[in-house]
Amino acid sequence: MKTRLPLALLLVSSGLLATAEEAAVIPDDFPKFIVPGHEHEMDALRGLYWHHIQDSGPKATLWDDWLTSPTLWPAMTTRNAMQYFREQWSAALAARVIDPEGYVATHQHTSIAHQLGWPFPFWAQGKGGWGWHFSLKGISRDWTGTDEKTQEGWKIDSGEDGGVHDLAWHVKLTAPQTRVTAPALRIDPYNAPFLQLRWSAKGLGAAQPYVEWTTEAAPQYGPERRQYFAPIETDQIQFTMIPVYRHPEWKGVITGLRVSFDNAQPGGEAAIQALFTQYDTRHNINSQNYVRGCVKYFQWTRDVNFLRGQINRMRTAMRYVMTEFHSGDQNVVVTRWVGHEGQSGLNLGPDGSKTILSGRGVGNNYWDLLPMGNKDAYATIHYYDALHYMAAIERDILAHPEWDIPRGVLAFDPNELEAHAARVKKTGNKLFWNAKTQRFACAVDVDGVAHDYGFTFLNLEAVTYGFATPPHAAAIMKWINGDRLVKGDTAQGADIYHWRFGPRSTTKRNVDYYFWAWSGPETIPWGGQVQDGGAVLGFSYHDLMARLAVLGPDNTAARLKEICAWLDEVNAVGGYRNYYNGTREGTMQGAGTAGGLGLDKEFFESILVPQIMFDGFLGFRPTSEGFAINPNLPRDWPELTITRIHIHDAVLTIRATHSAIEITVDEVQHDRGEPCVITLPGGAWQGNAARWDAPNRASIVLSKGLNLRFEKAGQ
Repeated sequence: MKTRLPLALLLVSSGLLATAEEAAVIPDDFPKFIVPGHEHEMDALRGLYWHHIQDSGPKATLWDDWLTSPTLWPAMTTRNAMQYFREQWSAALAARVIDPEGYVATHQHTSIAHQLGWPFPFWAQGKGGWGWHFSLKGISRDWTGTDEKTQEGWKIDSGEDGGVHDLAWHVKLTAPQTRVTAPALRIDPYNAPFLQLRWSAKGLGAAQPYVEWTTEAAPQYGPERRQYFAPIETDQIQFTMIPVYRHPEWKGVITGLRVSFDNAQPGGEAAIQALFTQYDTRHNINSQNYVRGCVKYFQWTRDVNFLRGQINRMRTAMRYVMTEFHSGDQNVVVTRWVGHEGQSGLNLGPDGSKTILSGRGVGNNYWDLLPMGNKDAYATIHYYDALHYMAAIERDILAHPEWDIPRGVLAFDPNELEAHAARVKKTGNKLFWNAKTQRFACAVDVDGVAHDYGFTFLNLEAVTYGFATPPHAAAIMKWINGDRLVKGDTAQGADIYHWRFGPRSTTKRNVDYYFWAWSGPETIPWGGQVQDGGAVLGFSYHDLMARLAVLGPDNTAARLKEICAWLDEVNAVGGYRNYYNGTREGTMQGAGTAGGLGLDKEFFESILVPQIMFDGFLGFRPTSEGFAINPNLPRDWPELTITRIHIHDAVLTIRATHSAIEITVDEVQHDRGEPCVITLPGGAWQGNAARWDAPNRASIVLSKGLNLRFEKAGQ
């Protein structure tokens, strides 16, 4: 996009570009897509790429898979941007919090929800939760739904009230076994699977602090209703999540809470910033995203030090999915967390009445209003893809003992991972396939009910990642392409592409399948919500990749041309928000405002769309030893050239025709004398490589100025 770029750009704020004006000009060293006869479309895609790369780089764990490749391969020397993105990804992936059980944190923005999960829902959005916050400084009111309170009503045993100051209520531990008891309350355990204590403490020594509770049936405090948590020794506020849902006595109606600091000696102090219940807002796709992000980072960079430091964390994350979500033996992701049963939080009666079921339907992923719990197709599809990435890296480690990557008890057998992936594909295609609509449902809930609203995003990712069997992939693309109509769908045929830049996220009106707090979906018109007939620009990438795999390059190029025509109109008026300013149909979502179209703001995945040129038509795929390339050009494209490709320590320009592949080495940044392994499409090839390891596999040490040309043998 060439005009009116946003002012708050990553490359400006990070110092990589000096000003917003500088950011508006695409530098010469930014990759070019060159297709003779299609210059205008290629320039439009390049502009779109430049626009979105400026607000890319690491985000929440959710985007670890989608954003790594688009930000790592461009060889931008402007302010050394290519090294900047490598450093940012290395640091972010290495800093992903993995809890002692193996759960990878979400790393989303602040709120009062689970600190390792999504920022909503939080206790004030439901019925049966409870919270007391002495300070909410630094958290937007949009993400709290409550107010600050004083210590009035609290009781202190064996301690003194130090007052509320410095963002917390201070309690002096003047005698052993200091305890604080909250005012009378009523908590529904289903709406409160966790307690969160935000606190600091000094002088606890060898204490084993715990929380206790009373219920209507058991009105006295006692050790049988006690949950311990880890002590701390700091004057900085820490967040402690207490999984009370695991305790068999966390049931009935909770009527009292008290915290015992378990101090053996007087003289210390504790400060409580907040004590409150929280929903389980963890995501069941974080491990998959983290693993794929790590593997992709390594494949692009061959950063052996990074892999050595992360490999056992990656293995731990994968094993967590296999055990916590039962995928190791069930061959699908089964989420049994409280509130994640796959059922809706809205119950519509036959008379039109509506019952809100507080606590039910908590989201699991990007599509945060949808309850895809229990047997989860979306998480299973991403798990299938992650298994292949994990198998690839384990196989590479075995093939390269010189890397000195640890194996040990956590290591996987790559053959077993791939065999397991095959079982996941077989089971998932049977379990989640809706024979009536000929597409995948998003989940099968605890009652055995499958939920299908025409989830195009889920089905297109299933095709893109190779999860869908060939017959299922063909049926999916006939539906999305408009060649097959699904009875009962709200959008059929051409209307699936009503928003032009991509398919609607869903094709069947949904007024009843949401988490409970999204309680009035019928008040929003069809297409006015991203997750109900709206559309997200970034996922046009999966549409294009799926088309390429099933319908071929000509069909894909025609769809891409339509996207570029829409983009021309957007550019002509100065950008997305000028285009959808109320003068035409369509409302944009972003920065806290709900809408039907996801294009900018938190929709970072918009950067994916131009990757069809690289991943799709050029068929470029990084590997730990080099790269694979498998061009798939439309008939009216005589050739495709992509410049400034940063792979390992080299910068390449690649030109592909219908019969040949040419590779030019523009730079070599660090010559270690190691060969680059180039895997060409199947069949026998000939060319000026130094060594052929197989008819389609060449090895050569890259040097600046080197030109390689490969042709099919016999041509």
